[in-house]
Amino acid sequence: MDFLSLFVIVPFLTVVGIVFCKDFKQVRLTAAIGMTIQLGLAVALIFMYLAERKAGNMAEMLFMADYVWFPSLNIRYAIGVDGISVAMIGLTAVVVITGILASWEVQHLSREFFISLILLATGVFGFFITIDLFSMFLFYELAVIPMYLLIGLWGTGPKEYSAMKLTLMLMGGSALLLVGIFGLYFNSNPDGGQLTFHILEISKVHIDPMAQRFFFPFTFVGFGVLGAMFPLHTWSPDGHSSAPTAVSMLHAGVLMKLGGYGCFRVAIFLMPDAAHELGWIFLILTTISVVYGAFGAIQQKDLKYINAYSSVSHCGLVLFAILMMNKTSMNGAILQMISHGLMTALFFALIGMIYGRTHTRLINEMGGLMKIIPFLGVVYVIAGLASLGLPGLSGFVAEMTIFIGSFQHTDTFHRVCTIVATSSIVITAVYILRVVGILLMGPIKNKEFENLGDAKWFERLSLGTLVVVIASIGLAPLWLSNMINDSLVPIIEKLTMNL
Repeated sequence: MDFLSLFVIVPFLTVVGIVFCKDFKQVRLTAAIGMTIQLGLAVALIFMYLAERKAGNMAEMLFMADYVWFPSLNIRYAIGVDGISVAMIGLTAVVVITGILASWEVQHLSREFFISLILLATGVFGFFITIDLFSMFLFYELAVIPMYLLIGLWGTGPKEYSAMKLTLMLMGGSALLLVGIFGLYFNSNPDGGQLTFHILEISKVHIDPMAQRFFFPFTFVGFGVLGAMFPLHTWSPDGHSSAPTAVSMLHAGVLMKLGGYGCFRVAIFLMPDAAHELGWIFLILTTISVVYGAFGAIQQKDLKYINAYSSVSHCGLVLFAILMMNKTSMNGAILQMISHGLMTALFFALIGMIYGRTHTRLINEMGGLMKIIPFLGVVYVIAGLASLGLPGLSGFVAEMTIFIGSFQHTDTFHRVCTIVATSSIVITAVYILRVVGILLMGPIKNKEFENLGDAKWFERLSLGTLVVVIASIGLAPLWLSNMINDSLVPIIEKLTMNL
């Protein structure tokens, strides 16, 4: 069995194991063991990939396997990874295991909860390893569909409304995406040979520019919906606010990254002519996302809504950098996906833990919590500093790479968009420092909070893991940046070849 398939097989076997568990303690232990193995596989994959590159293997994709599913339509289970997908697999593995730990005390329908959570993770892992568009779409749907159940059954507040809104908007994006995928398929062999969904095979074909112009918006918007692109972002704050802690962590930490990754891997890479011609339209929309999301966060009083609008801004920065279409900015986009995935998972884990103690998410009802729950308070400050781009943490590395790459454009339009997007740094600092001041500093507002307990062992392990990874990337980013750069070479060559 090829190594990459283990990233789908291990979660499946974990789900089978959970089915036969007798109580919630066995369920959570089985889930934790399965996802710990998955994390071990991800770490092994990173070392294997780096070893292959060091040995001089410069193939576009490594560890490839290819099995035919449906011969008449040439649908295949084709898998392979480059440095970008290896990095995304590592991110997913970290967020999933920390999400399991953050959900350690879930007892209501625990079997169904962990099965749904791991099925979502299976879809994400499958999406990042596949290089066949049809298989990619199937894994995409597998990742999206469990969100309805996870929010609708285990969420809080107007959970039915939030689950329905999220599902319908993402399904709408899927419908657009399906049009784009079939457009690529039917234009994959203009010479009249066998059509293909294989990404690498399509990339070697120069698709007719008129077809690119027609199908590029379907593909980019289809993925962009999941990336919370303005004005199709409205599902995100509602979905985040109603989702349980681990679901918010996976939702913002990894699921939204499918949007940016898909825009990059499919829309930009396979339709470069249309990307150059139409990219300015989406660059305007993503610039709005960056600034609008930051201003939206300032206006919120609910901790989850603050982080949800912050995610709209940070994910908008990913799409913004991708549309700059140069090597530096695209490197920054991938770093931003990883950095934001870790930061937002840390934020949502903290918010869930604070809510579990105070039973409120309204910042005006809290104050002085640093005196009561110092561990959670210190970690919240670290998460905030990472979000506003403090040097030494992952957020600084990602954002500076994006803005340096964006300023490499000398034309007025790109420069103006970059300056507007850069203003989000100041706006982010405003709402982060404001929330930290109200939430943690000053006197204790509510005397009922004086006896709250600080983080338990599994909460400390979950938060500590995320903090260590965020700091590690911030202090030593070059190995990751270089791994991403190697994988950008064929994409940049294809973009410049079609100028």
